This record gives sequence, C-alpha cells and structure tokens, in this order.
Amino acid sequence: MKQLVILCFFFFAAYSAWSQRFEVLEGPDSYQASFNQLLRIPIRIKNNTDKPQFYVIRKAKGDLGDTQKGYFCFNNNCLDASIEECSKKVEPGETLQDLYFTIESGIQAIQTSIKFEFFPKGNPQDMVDRLISVLIEEKPGKSFIYQSREITIQDIYPNPVQEQAFIDYKLHSELVKAKITVHNILGKPMGDYDLPSSETRLKIQTDELVSGVYFYTVYLNNSGILTRKLIVRK
Repeated sequence: MKQLVILCFFFFAAYSAWSQRFEVLEGPDSYQASFNQLLRIPIRIKNNTDKPQFYVIRKAKGDLGDTQKGYFCFNNNCLDASIEECSKKVEPGETLQDLYFTIESGIQAIQTSIKFEFFPKGNPQDMVDRLISVLIEEKPGKSFIYQSREITIQDIYPNPVQEQAFIDYKLHSELVKAKITVHNILGKPMGDYDLPSSETRLKIQTDELVSGVYFYTVYLNNSGILTRKLIVRK
C-alpha cells in the first residue's frame, strides 16, 4: 500500500509539472459588437518551459453568419479566413502577445460561441480549450464593449463623428497603464490618448481627420485588447 501511495504521488507530481508547461491566459469570455465593426479577440499563451516552443492555435468550432468572417492576425498581418489553424513560436518564459482572432461583424445579427484549442506542436494530448461567446446586433446601445479586472469600457460615440467623439471607461486599478490609439485603414497611427485612472471619459478630436474609415485600438499595459471601427464624416 505504501508503494502504491508513493507511485500515485509521483504520478500526480509529474502530471502537475507537465500541465504547467504552458498556460492560456485568462480574458473575457464574451464579446459584443454592432454592425460593420472590427472585433479583435486577444489570444495569450505563456511558455513556462526553459526551451522555445511552437504552439498550435485552432478554431475548433463556431459558425459565423453569412455576412461575417473571422481570421487569425499577428499584429496587422492577417491570414485568410479559410485557415482555421496556425502556430507561433514562443520563447522560454515569454507570453505570446500579438495574436488575435479578428471578426468582421458584417450586417447580420448573430449570437454564437467559438471554441479555440491550444497545444504544443506535436503534443495534441496536452490540449486545452477556451469557449468565447460573441453577440453581434444592430444597435447594442451604450453598452460595455470590454470588461475585465483591469478596465470597463464603452463604445465610442457619436459614430459617425464630425469634430469630436467620446469614450466612457473606468480603470479598476491605478497600476494599469491604458491608452487608445486611432489609426487609419493602413495601420498608420493618427493619435494616441492616455486613459488616466483619475478620469472616466476620454475626448477624441477628429476635426483634423479627413472623412473616411478609421479604427481605434485599446491598449492595456502596451498590449492591444480591442479594435473597433470609427467613421469620420464631415
């Protein structure tokens, strides 16, 4: 009996050590968007080993509507929507920061769940998964577009905008560094705006921007967590 207990202990210890070789960092489990928006879902994987490792990220299930499409993006380099699996090298002790699953919300209301699977390349038996809920509707109103332990933020308004737009938010910790970057469709930054923890509303001046489509990205501690469309109409 004593030998059995020792054997079980070492098996559990080995399993626990193996299960901690990588982790998928937590984030929001649900996202909401209105029509003709660009929704970016961040994917963060931490390599807990002492060696570089390739990790496979797979969209296992989740159907979008006829007018929507989703695809993986590394920063602003996006894969074709038909590619449902990708891999990325992560150095020892580092966290993958630049991977997103991007959804073009289209003009169709849907509510769906998307399942992602993660595992070290060559070791699918070590797979972990994450289920994300997505709601797309015509006019979600002045609702939260992102909620976490660090920040609660609402969508920009008015949109379309002529001279200035506003974003309501609340930082839940003074230690969090948050900002918003407005960029054009080519990814060129058009303005950076800090989000101080002492304030709850940001004003964005758009009077010097020409009419057209822009995007704004929310950053927490220099990591982009959300990108939405901004239309300037003069």
